[in-house]
Amino acid sequence: MDIHSFTESIVKKYHTRNPFEIIQSRNAILIYAPLVDVRGFYQYFQRNHIIYIDENLPEKEKIFVAAHELGHMFLHRGTNTVYMDTHTCFNTNKFEIEANTFAANLLIPDEIILENNNLTSNQLSRLLGYEQSLIDLRLNSYCEMQDNLPW
Repeated sequence: MDIHSFTESIVKKYHTRNPFEIIQSRNAILIYAPLVDVRGFYQYFQRNHIIYIDENLPEKEKIFVAAHELGHMFLHRGTNTVYMDTHTCFNTNKFEIEANTFAANLLIPDEIILENNNLTSNQLSRLLGYEQSLIDLRLNSYCEMQDNLPW
């Protein structure tokens, strides 16, 4: 799956990159709660999309967690990764990377990368306020997208 193109279709459909606005437009339930050992999680229960976010996170991190969980909502709807993490030996790392890639593509548009193409991922991380690993995922996604262009 091309997560970059998929994310861009979501942005086009909802006319925003703000994960909270997309969550609201989808009529998903957003719950802030004091979570332990997790920053957030997504649950599909009785035909309801529910996103939980740790209420004690800094605002920038809440935005990332919302985008990440939104990625699970769109990409892994029928998958209960919380259950798989705690009750099976199934490796859920693939799902987490996909959700992080979705979040990175949602929160960091191509224009930001183009305008700052002279910066390292560490510098972009400090400029944008996201972890360097997220910036690296986004830059990899951007490079893959460039590699797939017909020219």
